[in-house]
Amino acid sequence: MSADLGRTPRSVLVSDRSSFRDEKNRLSSQVEQLHLSYKVSVLLPECSSPPAHLDTVFNSFNSFYLIRKLPVYELLDKHFLESAVYQGSVYGLSYRTRIDEDSCVALTPNGHLSLSLCLFAGHLSLSLDKDAFELLGVEGKPSRFNHRTNCRYVVSVDLTDSSMAPGGRGYQRLLTGLRSRLQLKTDFLLSHHPGGGASLQALLSRYDWSEHRPEISSHTLTHLSCPSMQSCDPHSFLEWIGAVDADISCENSSNSFLSSLVCPEPNTTLSQALRVSVCGLLLPQDIHRLIQQIRCYLEQPRLASWVSLTVHGFADSPVSWGGNEHGVLRGGENFYSLLMFHDHTYHLHLATGAHDTCPP
Repeated sequence: MSADLGRTPRSVLVSDRSSFRDEKNRLSSQVEQLHLSYKVSVLLPECSSPPAHLDTVFNSFNSFYLIRKLPVYELLDKHFLESAVYQGSVYGLSYRTRIDEDSCVALTPNGHLSLSLCLFAGHLSLSLDKDAFELLGVEGKPSRFNHRTNCRYVVSVDLTDSSMAPGGRGYQRLLTGLRSRLQLKTDFLLSHHPGGGASLQALLSRYDWSEHRPEISSHTLTHLSCPSMQSCDPHSFLEWIGAVDADISCENSSNSFLSSLVCPEPNTTLSQALRVSVCGLLLPQDIHRLIQQIRCYLEQPRLASWVSLTVHGFADSPVSWGGNEHGVLRGGENFYSLLMFHDHTYHLHLATGAHDTCPP
């Protein structure tokens, strides 16, 4: 076996401990900087069914749209820019494209959502193979994740920059490259906040599309070995919570050929726990609402002293934390895990691949 295959992939982990009551905590900005997420998992100890207010939040995540065979130049359409990009936060990602093999496209918001100002920035990021880059005819840079030769390039364009105003030279050059030279089409996931489908209707009406609600799944766990949350080190906690999410036992029984994981010590056994997952194109605004409702849940007496929430970014997104370039190489991880306690403190762990930019 190759030495590279036998070596455990490296990753970058940033951990932070703070309190929701600390005015200097950075949780809100950190949550918003993972723009494109596909899954959130919540673990509720000593619980068999979600409380009504949490169930409401799980079922009220924003819907998203799948547009089939969308020409990428349509993201430069003047009406789309005016009704969606300039008027809210747009989240978009090419669907079923592989970052290590295909040309990928993402449309992300820039900065925090402010409904009072209604002033937002969007960035169109394309991760292109060499042939596609040469056809496009615009400035870019070689990908940081090229192995030996420059076979992948990255183009990042601020759609709200004055040079990209419809009719301007920069706008026309990119539009011509995408429409006449590259002619890239892709299935595309798209969502908008706060306008939703109404802001996207003109674009949707021209193509085959379908609306989707995030999928919710839940599973009750019994006799779950659980580490001491206050003293467990970050790597051991993430290994344990990942095993729980993947339904892998940490008992290390003699007849198990799947896993040799052992629950970190010291540990206790939960009589029951509820794992709830929501999957789709998830918006940071929905994650924020979920976090706030979990905090309310923890404030109630005689309930759990902690709850964990883990959010996973798309493995094949061309961008990860804060819009920085994302690569796969050995793994496509970009996620964070938030462990919340009843006293309003929290532990936050942010992770990405070793070659990606360090999380915020």
